[in-house]
Amino acid sequence: MPGFLRRLLAPRWQHPDAKVRYQAIGRLDPARPEQRQALETLCLDAEASVRQAALEKIDSIDILLALSNQQPELPELHRRLAALLTGQAGHLDLTQRLRIVEGLDDRALLSRVALDGDNQQLRLAAVARLSAEEDLIEQACHNGIAAVRHAAAARVISEAGLQRLVQQARRDRQVMRQARERLNRLRTDAATLAAAREQREALLVKLEAHARAPWEPLYAGRYRHLTREWEALDDLPDAQQERRFQEASLSCRKIISDHEAHEHAIAETDRRREQAAEARESLLEALEESLASLPRGDRLTGQDIASLRSQKVLLANRWQTLSDLHVTDEALRQRYDAVLADYDHVLRTWERYEERVAEIEQALKEPDVEQLASAVKACRWPKELPPTPLLARAQQFLAGREESEEEAFEVRLERFSQDLSQLEKLLDRGAFKGASRLHQSLRHRADALPAASLRPYQATLKRLGARLAELRDWRGYVAGPKREQLCQAIDQLADDTGITEAELDRRHRQLVRDWKGLGDAAASRELSEHFRSASDRIHERLTPWRERQASERTHNLEARIALCEQLEALLDTPAADADPDALRRIRDQAREEWRRHSPVPREQAQAVGRRFGRIRFALQGLIDQRAKEVADAKRRLIDEAQAMIESPLPPDVRAERAKTLQQRWRELGRAPRGEEQTLWREFRAACDQIFAIREAQRDDRVQRARQRLDEMQALIDRLDAWQPTRHADSVVLEQAIDAAAALEPLPSGRRTEGMRRRWSGIVRTRRERLARLAVVEEIQRWQACRPLLDAHLAADAACLGGDASEDVLLDPTLDLPEDMRSAHEQRNASRRNPLPFQEVSEQLARLRVHLSLLTMGRVSQHDEPLRLAIQVERLNESLGRELSRDEEVRIVLRNLLATGPVSPEQWEREVGELDSLLTRLTRLPPP
Repeated sequence: MPGFLRRLLAPRWQHPDAKVRYQAIGRLDPARPEQRQALETLCLDAEASVRQAALEKIDSIDILLALSNQQPELPELHRRLAALLTGQAGHLDLTQRLRIVEGLDDRALLSRVALDGDNQQLRLAAVARLSAEEDLIEQACHNGIAAVRHAAAARVISEAGLQRLVQQARRDRQVMRQARERLNRLRTDAATLAAAREQREALLVKLEAHARAPWEPLYAGRYRHLTREWEALDDLPDAQQERRFQEASLSCRKIISDHEAHEHAIAETDRRREQAAEARESLLEALEESLASLPRGDRLTGQDIASLRSQKVLLANRWQTLSDLHVTDEALRQRYDAVLADYDHVLRTWERYEERVAEIEQALKEPDVEQLASAVKACRWPKELPPTPLLARAQQFLAGREESEEEAFEVRLERFSQDLSQLEKLLDRGAFKGASRLHQSLRHRADALPAASLRPYQATLKRLGARLAELRDWRGYVAGPKREQLCQAIDQLADDTGITEAELDRRHRQLVRDWKGLGDAAASRELSEHFRSASDRIHERLTPWRERQASERTHNLEARIALCEQLEALLDTPAADADPDALRRIRDQAREEWRRHSPVPREQAQAVGRRFGRIRFALQGLIDQRAKEVADAKRRLIDEAQAMIESPLPPDVRAERAKTLQQRWRELGRAPRGEEQTLWREFRAACDQIFAIREAQRDDRVQRARQRLDEMQALIDRLDAWQPTRHADSVVLEQAIDAAAALEPLPSGRRTEGMRRRWSGIVRTRRERLARLAVVEEIQRWQACRPLLDAHLAADAACLGGDASEDVLLDPTLDLPEDMRSAHEQRNASRRNPLPFQEVSEQLARLRVHLSLLTMGRVSQHDEPLRLAIQVERLNESLGRELSRDEEVRIVLRNLLATGPVSPEQWEREVGELDSLLTRLTRLPPP
């Protein structure tokens, strides 16, 4: 029997019987290690009483905590730990308990210590270890120490937690007030953050729309304004908003930089156009000066005409080159046409003279007066031009007189003196070519004049000749190395085969211009032939390229002619509503196409250039006309916008119409450059004023909405603090409901939704209380009628006992309503014509069941048929209007007073339950 012996010899604390183990716990000493281990084992016993007794013997919290880790679900273990930590059991000092609490993580144990601890510091330490908001809310609402409540409430930070504190912290008004303040502050911060995010999002939308918008005069300023508003916001944007901002800013800056580059290109084009105009002006002035100097001379020679011809050719070539690049101003073109007309007049005159030179000379030799007169008349020499020497002799001969030698000598000497002065002026200016020609002429004339008459001028002529030689030497000194360099450069260019034909032609032309620019300074036959031979070699290399260039020039000429025809067709039938911006694009594209089809043959370049210039001038006139019409239309839009400011229309309608005006403004196109910005500023100012009025109205609407919210909040607080004491106080509730309806509509939002929910709850609670008060008042009035009911019961008993039935009289002091009076009269009448006993019992039972339905909503099983009949009756009676609880109670009590005659046995059987139901009815809330 080893099992029996083992059980027999085992310690009592290991006995199978729980009662034996329970008794053995009293003999165990926790101070002895082996017995303490036995107690630890019994702390985990299967029997609850054994566990409880063993736990009461152990005061070591560390042991209990170790056991709790092994069996965390034992409630006795948790209760023992809580009792030791809170000081309700054991003799642990506060310092040790504080140390243990500061290391705990068990929520339930910490909550128990925070609620039941015997020291404020201990409770605060337990609250400090709590992290779940549910536990903190429980401590803030139910802890018995104010400091602990405040410490727990201070750690509740969520909106839901603060809302629960506001609703549940009835014990501490300070906790409720601080929670409400923190909740309002949290909601305000959330609303502020949401408003800031909405504002930042609105700025992003505006900036992205601005990035997609085309350029306008205030584009850069509006971008800077939006950027400053973005930087002025206090909150920090998220990563997506920052990325969107950077992308929109990059797009805006690209549009601004593109516009600046476009403006720079326009400015550069204007500068080149001005340079071209200056070059044209200088060319025109040179030819005009040459033409103007012809009448100031004594005689017109072939050398003057040859010089004039070369100057005109240079002018025409240079003029055409500039015209290919830039359109000529109309005033310069008119001057150019006038100069060409003067030149043609001089050249035709010279050609007529050359045709009759031989005839005039023959007539002077013979002499033949008639033939000479006919030849001079055929020349049609203008009076403003000086005659040629031959023509002057012919005119003198026809005049019939010859100048005397003394007069001719004096004239020649005077002219010689004037030319000396002119020579000195030319030398002072450094005009070598003119001075050289004039000095050569003076030397020839000096040889023809007597030496005695030239003595006063010889020294001056010699001095000026020395100055001319010095100027020639200086030019030769400078031009000699330059000519050698030009020869070397043209040799290298002729031998260079790695450059393109266009570059070869450009550099060759530049070298030829530089060579010609040196004139005859340091000129030698060897260098000239050397330069010419190299130039000829380059010409041979460029012959195929020039043939291709000639073909290309022909093609370019055809393209220019076609362009002119297209533009002329456009100008012949312009659209009545042509967009000036479209016309400007046509003008710019035509200019680009004109420049692209360059060069053209020189013979036709001047004619087609004039044709294109006239077309450009007409097209610009059409653009200016349409731009003026656009400006007039925009002024009308400005007048409409300014009139809309004073319009009686609502601000929102005016703002929408202003947006329509802005759309029409964008559709009109641009006015002339000088007026567009001025008109835009006026229109923008008017629109800004309209939108400012709308914003002011919106601000006012927001202010009124905020004021309505504040009034609604005050109404809610006032109704929340009000508690009705009688049913007549329902007037106050109805007045409050009317006041709330008058504040509608409230602005949408989270605050409004919360207020509506709170208002609905308060109104529902107050209606329920008023309904309960109405029932209580009905029952109180019934209690006042109880003496009358007792009198009727006594009369019923007498009547049923065989005595003569007498009517119960009303007490004059009793104020009965009309329905109760009719019930009283009906009760008196029932004794004169009594109902059967069973029918009266059924009526009483029916009234009891009806009252039970109003009180508990249920009846016993044997009353189920009556319940169904009563519910059908209630449904039929409430078809028109649903009866309230107090009205149904009133009807039941009235019927109870009217039902009779009732025997004492019947009344004793029902009265107890009726009184119980009426008592419970005063305590129950309405359904």
